[in-house]
Amino acid sequence: MPWNETTRKQYSRETERYESDLTNAEWALLAPLLPPPSRRGRPRRVDLREVVNAIAYLLWTGCSWRALPKDFPAFTTVQNYFYPWSRSAVLDRIGTHLTALERCRSGRAEAPSSAIIDSQSVPTVEAGGAECGYDAGKKIKGRKRHIAVDVDGNPLAAQVHPANIQDRDGALPLLLELQARQGTVRTVFADGAYGGNKLASALKQSHCPITVEVVKKAKDDKGFTVIPRRWVVERSFGWLRRCRRLSKDFERSIASALAWLRLALIRVLMRRITRDQVTVTT
Repeated sequence: MPWNETTRKQYSRETERYESDLTNAEWALLAPLLPPPSRRGRPRRVDLREVVNAIAYLLWTGCSWRALPKDFPAFTTVQNYFYPWSRSAVLDRIGTHLTALERCRSGRAEAPSSAIIDSQSVPTVEAGGAECGYDAGKKIKGRKRHIAVDVDGNPLAAQVHPANIQDRDGALPLLLELQARQGTVRTVFADGAYGGNKLASALKQSHCPITVEVVKKAKDDKGFTVIPRRWVVERSFGWLRRCRRLSKDFERSIASALAWLRLALIRVLMRRITRDQVTVTT
């Protein structure tokens, strides 16, 4: 997409307090999807939009909880929202809803029939948890992120597991999640790491109707080439790298690591859906 005056306005966030703050359009999209206040205990007094802005700031900058700027709610308050959301189906529901909305907005059917999968190994830091392993191929000790996207790069499913688990083994829970959330997917495109009979047999034993189709690089291609289908998921990983929280895996638990991955995917979806709506926050 060319960078001109039209696109400059679509992507401009100069009116925000921080680059990570939600615009009015993004907040209007997200607010109805968040859990309502609990009927028990004290009434909610914190501004939920500020809580979400604080989480978005942590995701974008990669700073620690205690380094959260003082104009946000206390970091302990933000944690009291983040951890329950990360361990429930809240982020799953939001992601599924936004993906369907973006597909309809772009003129596609709400439910996809095909997907593309790939993985990304990232190192863990010293404060990370014990659920990590060594990826001998990438020479990385840490965790592996597995995602499935549709043909436009919209997220469909995501998993996090130790990096020593091979792609064909880590793909099984990802594809089972994909089948549970998007029952219409029948074909999944992937690279050669997912080939062979092991994954196909595991899918058959799990009664999963998904077929994995390996897209290989042409033999006469030398150097870097854009490989059909597979470039879409690589671009999605590129979008995720804009969030510095994902530059490494800082989390003690896989549940938290998966939550930050899902939040980054939600961030991409919100910005894609609202990029034509130029609004100013108040």
